[in-house]
Amino acid sequence: MGVGGKFWDLLKPYARFEGLDFLRDKRVAVDLSYWIVQHETAIKKNSVPKPHLRLTFFRTINLFAKFGAFPVFVVDGTPSPLKSQARLARFYRFTIDSSTLPVAEEGILVERNQTFLKCVQECVELLELFGMPVLKAKGEAEALCAQLNSEGYVDACITADSDAFLFGAKCVVKCIRPNTKEPFECYCISDIEAGLGLKRKHLIAMSLLIGNDHDLNGVQGIGLDTALQFVQNFSEDEILNILHKIGNGDIPQYWGDIKSTEDAVSHSDESMPMNRKEKEQKKHETWWIKVCSKIALETNFPNDEIVTMYLCENNGTFTATDGPSISWGSPMTEMLVDFLVYHQPWQPSYIRQKMLPMLSTIYLREMATNPVQTLLCGQYEFDSIRRVKIRYGHQSYVVKWKKAASAISGVKYTAPVDSDLHLEEFMEVDEPNDLLDESSNPQIHVDGDCWFLLTDENMKLVHSAFPKKVDHFLQENERRELKRKRTSSLRSEESNGKLESPKSKGVQLSITEFYRSAKVQSQEKSGADLAKDSNCQVDRISKENRRVSSPNLSKSARRRLLFN
Repeated sequence: MGVGGKFWDLLKPYARFEGLDFLRDKRVAVDLSYWIVQHETAIKKNSVPKPHLRLTFFRTINLFAKFGAFPVFVVDGTPSPLKSQARLARFYRFTIDSSTLPVAEEGILVERNQTFLKCVQECVELLELFGMPVLKAKGEAEALCAQLNSEGYVDACITADSDAFLFGAKCVVKCIRPNTKEPFECYCISDIEAGLGLKRKHLIAMSLLIGNDHDLNGVQGIGLDTALQFVQNFSEDEILNILHKIGNGDIPQYWGDIKSTEDAVSHSDESMPMNRKEKEQKKHETWWIKVCSKIALETNFPNDEIVTMYLCENNGTFTATDGPSISWGSPMTEMLVDFLVYHQPWQPSYIRQKMLPMLSTIYLREMATNPVQTLLCGQYEFDSIRRVKIRYGHQSYVVKWKKAASAISGVKYTAPVDSDLHLEEFMEVDEPNDLLDESSNPQIHVDGDCWFLLTDENMKLVHSAFPKKVDHFLQENERRELKRKRTSSLRSEESNGKLESPKSKGVQLSITEFYRSAKVQSQEKSGADLAKDSNCQVDRISKENRRVSSPNLSKSARRRLLFN
């Protein structure tokens, strides 16, 4: 989709792989049709009921809560006749002659089938219940996404259509790989310009040469490398005019390193290098004539309708003075639950559990801007930070939410046998192991009469909403760390004291102590009784000393006094 000829492979060296917080607190335009088509292709072999709703539900929650973005969803309008004709030609590409296809008028003849339109409409209804802004393009959704990006209404576009750059996009997120440290694969027009020297009109010219969504064929015999080499010879202001001249049969003269042989020197030692340059110049001139001849053979080239469409700056239903209506509201939870229960085989408790990360994110944002005493979902209050969680190199707080007394209303709760945790295990059968397509589950913890929820939250957002709670958590962590270091130090001193003892098991005895003579053994036996009496006396003195010194000395110090 987009520019043909494996165009993304050309841009691949200039991709940026950004971390989890790349889109945090940023506005991002989402090509909704791309999401739907992408997921339907991925699960074509699986029997998942209404996968478009399932995908939109989970990805919206993750994009908003996990990645911290503010999504603006864009849907396609009526496709142009050229796009409709190209779509029909793609469908019958290998079956019939495309020249015999009917001509599409006003995008009605081959407009998207009613099944797909119904899927899009259901997704739009779901997003509106979420409180997400949804805009409808006049034509292509990626065109409006690009316009919103170029005019500064959003910071990036999420789409796999490479022609978003032709419509004026500045930053495109091609794909998201959530199970990595750098999940976002992004492309910026500034990097493409710096690396390849290509600007917007250069890219439009390449799409005309190698094909695009509105003209699948392009110029016969011209591939990606040839098109790139051709457009790099001209500036952005020249390239489209050059194509018009060649299309009218006016082939401009090729210029390269050597335009003529007038500057050639007569020295014999320099004649060979100059001859090689002349041969190279001749080779480029031949290549130039061949390319221009292929372009000149095309009828109606370049297609001005395609060029005008790519350069259009009015792809939405809003005016330039008023701008688009973009705002984010609160989710209508109960209506959303009813909607999904009707369309999906989910229980209401499962839906509310999956929505909690989004609701907690909204709650923390509101507390950061307006710190008033409110409850999460009208039931849970912020209790404490349990720990720091690290996943794929990204840190977050595990927040403990306590069921408020006012929500309990004097009723004693116990952990149900058929709890949401059991329900989640059942529902995972239809859920792939993909963080983008499935939201994280809040853990449920019951302690006597108190109910707690554990959710993963962004560290900066938690600090903005509850700075005192974060400071208390950090101080407690510091206190525990000091205690741990002190305990480790004491253990180290104890182990050192044991090593210094003459009776340590680690000291190797001399060979005479292992193999004593009979004479020595008899002498030791005769003196054993005397030694026994003296040892008893020494022990009594030692015990008295220990009683006196023990209150003021540490265990390791007393051990050194006794054994040294």
